Amino acid sequence: MNILLINHYAGSPELGMEFRPYYLAKEWVKAGHQVLIVGGSFSHLRKVQPEGAGSLVDGVQYRWVKVNAYKGNGIGRICSMFSFVGKLYWKYRKYVKDFKPDVVIASSTYPLDIYPARKIAKHFGAKLVYEVHDLWPLSPMEIGGYSKWHPFIMVVQRAENYAYKHVHRVVSLLPHALEHMKEHGLKEEKFVYVPNGFDEEEWKSGQEHSFCRHHEYLQQLKQEGKKILGYVGGHAKSNALDFLLDAMKLITKEEIVCVLVGNGQEKARLINRVDKENIHNVVFLDVVLKKEIPALLAEMDALYIGWENNPLYRFGISPNKLIDYMLSGRPILHSVNASNDWVSEAGCGISAKAEDSFAIAKGIKCLFSLNEKTLHNMGTKGKEFVMQHFSYALLAKKFIESC
Repeated sequence: MNILLINHYAGSPELGMEFRPYYLAKEWVKAGHQVLIVGGSFSHLRKVQPEGAGSLVDGVQYRWVKVNAYKGNGIGRICSMFSFVGKLYWKYRKYVKDFKPDVVIASSTYPLDIYPARKIAKHFGAKLVYEVHDLWPLSPMEIGGYSKWHPFIMVVQRAENYAYKHVHRVVSLLPHALEHMKEHGLKEEKFVYVPNGFDEEEWKSGQEHSFCRHHEYLQQLKQEGKKILGYVGGHAKSNALDFLLDAMKLITKEEIVCVLVGNGQEKARLINRVDKENIHNVVFLDVVLKKEIPALLAEMDALYIGWENNPLYRFGISPNKLIDYMLSGRPILHSVNASNDWVSEAGCGISAKAEDSFAIAKGIKCLFSLNEKTLHNMGTKGKEFVMQHFSYALLAKKFIESC
């Protein structure tokens, strides 16, 4: 089967996020399919921007549509969206060339790429699939406060409705988005849930890579009798780390220390909070390479992940970070208010109410009051749960068999 995947922000291990198109495509290639990914030449999510018109990564062919660079979520990003969609709509032969798809997947975060995707699918007689990462325009409306009568929102809403009307299948990362989609014209039988996942080869390679730049410091903490609650990831508002700091102020046991590893827009402010408020049991460390993450997580006694109390989470969440956490075999404290909770489902830790520092502190105290055997069993359940449900080999198979 020939699979064309359109994703403005598509990345790779070398380029950076988004990783999902790469991992799915790699598994499809392994299964004997031919895959072409068409993405934009610039994305705010990547650490490196691609050079040239195309590239080949692990058997996956990429071709790049030239778009403008931009910063943030302003007019520059909107211009980039319309540039990507417009060029692909009018000049798709330039990017598709001699590739004749059997399936065309529109997979950008925003739904506007459904228009060139359908045009290409009609030209080649291919099936059309719409992959939903976030619900647009509902996300900018509920998070950004945009009116449904805003011109951009109206354009995007029309595209979402158009997608649900014309697609062969909708693949959603959000498990409970169907009711919303039905309200906008999707037939129930067209809905398939395929969450984020992990690459087994990459994770095994990471486990073999025993180096972690913070090893000596973390070992020193343990030699001092400390129990480490770790957070590894972005320091952004959406990670609700202020509530974690507030919770650590309520922890009186001297042996419990919280170690936050990563970067982000909020990191400097959070460090300033810790210094100003004399939160003595919180430490910040520099970001590590992706291949170091398994070794880093193995140093922790327990792991923390938190969310804002966001109404969009009523449709579900699909966090990559939580998959990494569960693979580490460490017990997890999950501060969340969503319609799905893998930690609760797997029994691999404790769940606490989102944006509630008292509930988070209670969860921390409860977790560290448990004996080693119980904590080990929790961690094992998480790892087994992920291995059974979230391997990209399994998810890619489910995805393509639904088409």
